Amino acid sequence: MPHLVLLYTPNLESRADLTALCRDLADTLLAQRDEHDKAVFPLGGTRVLAYPAAHFAVADGKPPAGKDYAFIYLNLRMGPGRSDAVKLRTGEALKAVLHRHLDPCIQRELLGVTLQIDDHAPAYDAKISSLHPYFNPPTA
Repeated sequence: MPHLVLLYTPNLESRADLTALCRDLADTLLAQRDEHDKAVFPLGGTRVLAYPAAHFAVADGKPPAGKDYAFIYLNLRMGPGRSDAVKLRTGEALKAVLHRHLDPCIQRELLGVTLQIDDHAPAYDAKISSLHPYFNPPTA
């Protein structure tokens, strides 16, 4: 972890470069440091995934002529153990990325953005991966 999942109305695809947004969000997560200047998130465990909603209804469904309602929901899930200060800095850094990518849309369109960060200990957590060993090879 972290896993940052974006769920958005498909009409946002023609208005924003969502691939670039995902890369910028992932790079921002990887740049986070804790109070001891240690990386907050593991390289091999950082994932950003974006999905268009196949079906959606936003607000009253009656946008003004020439406009459309759009929405993007971002949920960052991370394991427990990070300080409140780290969580706040991470949220603010992600919010800055969202502003850079989405402010032009917000100025032209009717777009809602929600970012939430959740941390908790999972009831069950299995991992099967060749990513972590790739980024953290055993030292001889």
